[in-house]
Amino acid sequence: MAGSSENTQKLFSRILLGVVVLALSGGMLLYLVPTGPGDTRTSTDAVAKVGDQTVTVAEIRQQLNQIKQRNQVPPMLEPYYAQQILRQLLLQKEMEYEAGQIGIRVSNDEIADRIKLILPAAFNGGTPIAPDQYAALVQSRTQMTVSEFEDNVRLGMLQEKFQKLVTDGISAGPRELQEEFVYRNEKVKLDYAFIKPEDLQAKITLNDAEISAAYEKNKAKYQVPEKRVVRYAIVDVNQVRQSLEVSDDQLKVQYQKNIQDYQVPNRVHVEHILLMTVGKTDAEVDEIKKKAQDILNQAKKGASFEDLAKKYSEDPGTKDKGGDLGWIVQGQTVAEFEKAAFSLPKGSISDLVKTQYGFHILKIIDKESAHTKPFDEVKDSIRAPLLLTESDKQAGDVADKLSQAIRQSNKVSLDDLAKQYHLTVGETRPVAVTDPLVELGNSPDVKVSDAIFRLRQGELSLPVHTDRGYLVLSIKQILSAHQGSLDEVRDKVVAELKQEKASTEAHTKADELTKRVRAGEKLDSAAKALGLEAKSSDDFARAGSISNVASGKQLAPAFQLKPGDVGPPLSLGSNWLVYRVADKQEPKPEDFDKQKKEITEQVLQNKRSMAFEAFRTALEDRLKKDGKLQLMPEKLKGFGDVG
Repeated sequence: MAGSSENTQKLFSRILLGVVVLALSGGMLLYLVPTGPGDTRTSTDAVAKVGDQTVTVAEIRQQLNQIKQRNQVPPMLEPYYAQQILRQLLLQKEMEYEAGQIGIRVSNDEIADRIKLILPAAFNGGTPIAPDQYAALVQSRTQMTVSEFEDNVRLGMLQEKFQKLVTDGISAGPRELQEEFVYRNEKVKLDYAFIKPEDLQAKITLNDAEISAAYEKNKAKYQVPEKRVVRYAIVDVNQVRQSLEVSDDQLKVQYQKNIQDYQVPNRVHVEHILLMTVGKTDAEVDEIKKKAQDILNQAKKGASFEDLAKKYSEDPGTKDKGGDLGWIVQGQTVAEFEKAAFSLPKGSISDLVKTQYGFHILKIIDKESAHTKPFDEVKDSIRAPLLLTESDKQAGDVADKLSQAIRQSNKVSLDDLAKQYHLTVGETRPVAVTDPLVELGNSPDVKVSDAIFRLRQGELSLPVHTDRGYLVLSIKQILSAHQGSLDEVRDKVVAELKQEKASTEAHTKADELTKRVRAGEKLDSAAKALGLEAKSSDDFARAGSISNVASGKQLAPAFQLKPGDVGPPLSLGSNWLVYRVADKQEPKPEDFDKQKKEITEQVLQNKRSMAFEAFRTALEDRLKKDGKLQLMPEKLKGFGDVG
């Protein structure tokens, strides 16, 4: 779907109720994390029940796994993600229940009309494509089945109807618009000193008496956990790989086996500029067309196409890349766009191309006719994965033999196994259960240090699979947990004491600098005398920031001051900011009319969001009171501490 717009992205966001929206192909196609239809069956792992529908732990886990396939999700954040997924699923089911009570429904015709907008390729003219083609299209674009996709469309439209019902009467008054105008346009410029304790730590010196006193004061917290020294033998996958050789004949077998992977369809490398017309009046469309024609004239006269795209294009997925869509194949874009892209010669610039999204200007960067890549061109790309597969297989075969040998006799020694199977033997430093052992690789199945601490002295572990290969572990020494002596924990005591002193010094310097500047001393000279550096910010509004220092929201007190005023020291976590208002720019009244439309839309959007959230909360409270909503949050304990 060429020419994806902000409106289309918002449409998909509503369909998925805010769970996740991610852009594919430079923002031109969307893939979605499905929410899926609700399961109305009674479930022993139900975490919530709305009417006769349940939300299960399995549903939440499934969606979390789908998110994790596309994004790194730190384990510590899994409870947060689980709660957000539960919140979205609850909202769906609460709205479905309420819709049934008050007679709100989404018809099949409404769903079909919406699908025409978000998946225009599902229709050939006004006629739906064949069911099998439709199922394949839905699967490729959304990673959903047809029933899941259409249910998500229905749920999104249902939410839209509730939002309309709740927010239709909301308006924005003159005072609200003026406050938003001031918020956006009032600007300040600050002279400031940013005081970071970490910058002061290097200059802090400690004597033995201070270190000893700090240790004695906090002695109880300086416990040394149990540590273990481990000997290990490793089936090193990299060593196995280096010993392997792959012949051209083997590569040719793989080439022929996967020949379809090397077939390149007709494709075109395209850059484009898009001016949106979605939701515009006929008069506005005429003006947009004139603007597009002017941009086209500039491009035809030799202006940089990439610069024009960055300046004028309204496609958020490609604008910052100079309009670059990358390679597209037939069937991937809307018909008008595809016809122009595949009919133009390499290096040419199209005339205006009108699609349902707006006016496009295309530049053809390169073209390729359908062909099969020759063996010599791809053989190096075949070799690496083939070596990887074969070395993994050989390493796995050795690991199976090691497992069998260890199971047959608990008296077999690590050194005998290493000698028999030509393994590398090593030894770790003393490690606690929380210590990372990156030198042994990361395991997809079990943390290596966990495996070490489950092992008894005198035992050999079964092979532990890591990204380095397979490890057989043996405990060499166990160092019991104990109260740490000063010598053992000295580095920790020193680091904590320096951090404490640096924090105190940073606060003291902030207070002293503020006092001196308020007394009439110049900020830069006073800062220099205290070993600090004074800087000046650019002008910024409340929605702006001082980069890497503070946001406009954190600096809100500065907007209440006059030029020349010095604010109180501002605590920013462990850091401190001392600032003086160097300049203040009041909004220009003549700009209000220029911004009024945008400001009105923003104020209305904020008020509508707040109103819908209030509706959701009230609905949830009422359903709880009526016994129609039951929550079992303890079932989410498997995701960690969900509070």
